[in-house]
Amino acid sequence: MKKELIEEIKSLLKIDENEKIDINPNYLNYFDEDELKDIVFRLIDKKVEQKEGNSTYLDEIYQKTKKDDI
Repeated sequence: MKKELIEEIKSLLKIDENEKIDINPNYLNYFDEDELKDIVFRLIDKKVEQKEGNSTYLDEIYQKTKKDDI
């Protein structure tokens, strides 16, 4: 289970699919399974917040360009 969590963490850290993420395995050995799960959940939350923030930002830009066209 720990290996799957580490792979999920690596996947969540990627900016694009082709990016390769290396994490020092010795560093990860300090974490138990529950701590790794917490890291996964925090990374998911951060991705969701970032996506929502980007969506809001893009909506604002769209609204501004829409006003300029009139």
